[in-house]
Amino acid sequence: MFKIGCHLSISKGFLAMAKNAVSINANTFQFFTRNPRGGSAKALDMDDIKAFLEYTKQHNFATVLAHAPYTLNASAAKDSIREFTQNTIADDLQRMEYIPDSYYNFHPGNYGDFELEEAIDFIAGMLNKVLWKEQTTLVLLETMSGKGTEVGRTFEEIRTIIDKVELKDKLGVCLDTCHVYSAGYDIVNDLDAVLDNFDEIIGLQRLKAIHLNDSKNPFNSHKDRHETIGNGSIGIDAFKNIINHPKLRNLPFYLETPNELEGYGKEIELLRSLYRD
Repeated sequence: MFKIGCHLSISKGFLAMAKNAVSINANTFQFFTRNPRGGSAKALDMDDIKAFLEYTKQHNFATVLAHAPYTLNASAAKDSIREFTQNTIADDLQRMEYIPDSYYNFHPGNYGDFELEEAIDFIAGMLNKVLWKEQTTLVLLETMSGKGTEVGRTFEEIRTIIDKVELKDKLGVCLDTCHVYSAGYDIVNDLDAVLDNFDEIIGLQRLKAIHLNDSKNPFNSHKDRHETIGNGSIGIDAFKNIINHPKLRNLPFYLETPNELEGYGKEIELLRSLYRD
């Protein structure tokens, strides 16, 4: 089964997101746990969640992916921002337990005036405080483009964070195609080599999800600007290879391209036409 979805708004609740996904022939989706630029989260509607869980079971949904707000920074210079990040992720993970066995994705952080090693210690330290043995949610570290002082621009940085976390079985990785291409991993001309490198450093068993985005910028640009599928520097042939690659084809793919619902539907139709069953 081709597991494909897109980023959807949570404003009308979980059931509405699932129905929007089905309306564009998607079988999963991504959503922000709260305002992407702020810290507020809506109260959970248990009736909505119950209806959502029944609906997604009936429609054979793949794992849904929650995305943390962009304002979080586990390696910020200010204690208050690091504390806010930890409290927000801890609260998100508690709330996610009402949707069992889901994924929760976050950007590792920016280190600013710190050394990279110190930033990684902050990120791993935060994870050691918010993860617990009984949780069902898998937390995904997202691969980053290397813009400024982003942590997670290399597979080695991701691996170092994982190595410092006690409950490693609660961690996975979300690979963003725009980010890794901008970071200098040539998924267009040498996808096999990139995946071999990932496997050697992190282990492909930790790769749980793919953010499927084209890029407005060229290879190795260290810039994070998403483009619609096939209209950027990565190109449609590369995406055909990615979604059909034997090491990737069974993973869930989530579109984060600059689109509305109708545009996502057209991209999903295109990708389904390229996917080999």
